[in-house]
Amino acid sequence: MEAFTRVTDVVKRLKETRLNALRPPTEFFDFHRISRPGDVNQAVSRISYNTRYFSANYMFIVAILAVYALITSPLLLFSLAFLTGGFAAINKFAPDPVQVGDHIITQKSLYTALFVIGIPLLWLSSPFMTFFWLVGASSCLILGHACLVEPGIESEYTSIQEAV
Repeated sequence: MEAFTRVTDVVKRLKETRLNALRPPTEFFDFHRISRPGDVNQAVSRISYNTRYFSANYMFIVAILAVYALITSPLLLFSLAFLTGGFAAINKFAPDPVQVGDHIITQKSLYTALFVIGIPLLWLSSPFMTFFWLVGASSCLILGHACLVEPGIESEYTSIQEAV
């Protein structure tokens, strides 16, 4: 019950801090502000400004891509559910040693069995490929968007506000 309370507190803080910073879709997908940067310096300045300005939107895109990656890889989803469910079940139902016939089954032997089954299953589900796909896809989308979208008129005033 205490863990559930901690999770709800973290979700509330995340909602208050990050989700309030989400920019509206009309501003994020404003096709009138899309243009090719003139040179590398302009591209770098756009990326620097837009990654700060649209940071919550970019985090949302990464989260959506992560959910998509898990849904389209059922073996990875099953192996992660198997390992987390196994940990939860061992902690909840087998804290003390149990004697079955002539054998004593301890929590250590249950964790060993879980690892012997779960780690090869996780290895077969290729989590590294999924992780690197997520990194590559999100970086292409984020850097492409940040480079092509011109900063709004409010970007001209940020240097003035920082000076004051």
